[in-house]
Amino acid sequence: MAERQTARRRRRAQKIKYPKSFDYTLLFLLVFIIGFGLVMICSTSSYSAMIRYGDALYYFKRQLLFTVLGTGAMLLLYYTGYYWVRRLGPLIFFIGLLMVASLPVLGTESHGAKRWIYIGSVSIQPAEILKFGVICFGAWMIANAGGELKGRKQILTFMALDAVLPGGFVYLLSKNLSSGIIVFLIGTFMCFLATPQVRVWIVGAVLVIGVAALAVIIIDHLPQSVDGSFRLQRVITWLHPESDLTGTGYQTIQALYAIGSGGFFGKGLGKSLQKLGYVPESKNDMIFSIICEELGIFGAICVIVLFTVLLYRIWDVARNAKDYLGFYLCMGVFAQVAVQVILNIAVVTNLIPNTGVSLPFISYGGSSAALLMAEFGLVLAVSRKTYEAAAKEEGRRS
Repeated sequence: MAERQTARRRRRAQKIKYPKSFDYTLLFLLVFIIGFGLVMICSTSSYSAMIRYGDALYYFKRQLLFTVLGTGAMLLLYYTGYYWVRRLGPLIFFIGLLMVASLPVLGTESHGAKRWIYIGSVSIQPAEILKFGVICFGAWMIANAGGELKGRKQILTFMALDAVLPGGFVYLLSKNLSSGIIVFLIGTFMCFLATPQVRVWIVGAVLVIGVAALAVIIIDHLPQSVDGSFRLQRVITWLHPESDLTGTGYQTIQALYAIGSGGFFGKGLGKSLQKLGYVPESKNDMIFSIICEELGIFGAICVIVLFTVLLYRIWDVARNAKDYLGFYLCMGVFAQVAVQVILNIAVVTNLIPNTGVSLPFISYGGSSAALLMAEFGLVLAVSRKTYEAAAKEEGRRS
């Protein structure tokens, strides 16, 4: 009798087809945000595209092209899995550093800085590739260390290689402080997750916040006309945007006008006035202000809720991952999306000094969107491996 039951269980287990599944909620949210981003790019860029190129859909078409390429990259990484990061993670990181290092020679200058490399009519921002490299390299390092950085030497080595070095490279070689900060924060967040001594990080965060607050107080008491560095002027303009009506102060004020004029439910999709040349970079860094104008505070809250749920789903995939490599890959993507969303909204609402940070999947930017989609391919691959492992375990039990 026992032998028959064992044979029956074995036959039933052989019939089980392990599902190549993943987090469908995460995929749905991703598709919805990307689709919403395309709609908003079409709305915010139509006027400037018509004036500059004679085609109202010029920027929309380019973003759609990169979205298609990003979809291909996402599917490729989903089907190939994520274990290749164990072999190629350091290589991707090195390629990112090399591309950033080539900017002074190969980069094309725009807005006083060389941040893009043009291949024909296609522009690539090496900082975006380096963000992907920092996530892969950081996950590789921590997984090789057994999932935890033990001791001061390991922590300092990780911070030097995966946070300070790439962040400093981006800032010094491309004069891109915002991307340098994002790269640094991605590496720092991954190091924080892998460090058991939480108290050290709390003390460090308090010190950094205290020094920053003291610096802001000192700068606020300086004369608004004081001569200083570009970064100092940015902070003064943040505190007193009316003092610079020909630069970032004008952009900030116009963005706040857009937010205020939208009310709670907005003027309606496509009916923004501030996008008609009043808000500089309305399709890029300042697109959130146009969302507030056209869809109101209600639309802005919906966007924030969407990103919050998206981040929760990434975290859920990470906590269920079956190995450290998958966990830290997911949390690296989590860090990048969270940091960019927080910084972008903070800049638009003038909570922090103005610096160029795109809103993931919604701001115009082809290489950024495509590489982010590739990163989500890794997250979905981790989710699929989790489902497969659960199916195998269920098959063994039955």
